[in-house]
Formats: sequence, structure tokens, C-alpha cells
Amino acid sequence: MSNEIPTEQRFKSFDEFYPFYLAEHRDATCRTLHFIGSWLVLAIIAIAVFSNAFIYLWLIPLVGYGFAWVGHFFFEKNKPATFQYPLYSFIGDWVMFKDILVGKISLKNR
Repeated sequence: MSNEIPTEQRFKSFDEFYPFYLAEHRDATCRTLHFIGSWLVLAIIAIAVFSNAFIYLWLIPLVGYGFAWVGHFFFEKNKPATFQYPLYSFIGDWVMFKDILVGKISLKNR
């Protein structure tokens, strides 16, 4: 269950990182859980803003990472890229979310 990147294989840009990120999300259930988690994060933000109840914002990391990590540990069976590349992984989550929304990436197994 290791996707450790050797020290000499560090990514210099997000464009270089994103193919690796997608390779770590081959399982449809993992991608689906990421997608659901991202939608729920957006819903939490909307609810907090429109109800002026910003206390709900503490749920964001729990929901966002919770769904994603269940996908990785139980379905993809790898370690989330967040542990090695937190910023690129965060960006990758939202780029993949957008790519799923526009149909560039499927929620079905390839």
C-alpha cells in the first residue's frame, strides 16, 4: 500500500504532478468518494455562508478528507498523495472534481 515517490522524483509543477495524481485514483469508488466529499464541502461552505453559521466550517476537513481517505485506504488501497504533496494534492482534488463535472473523467472503472 505504498505510493512513496523517491526523493529524486519530486514534481516541479502541478502539470507534472497531475498524471501521477490521476494514476492514484484509478478505482471508480475512490473517485466517486472524492467527488461526493467535494460536493459536500461546497454544501457546507454554502450553508455556513447563507445561514451565517460559520461554526459548520470545522466540518470541511473532516468531510473532505474523510471521504477521500476511505476511498484510498479501502478501495484504491494506496496512501493519499496528500501525505507527500499536500498543496498539489489539494489542487488535484479540485481539478479532478472539475474534470468529472465536465465529463473529462468518468466515475466508472476504466
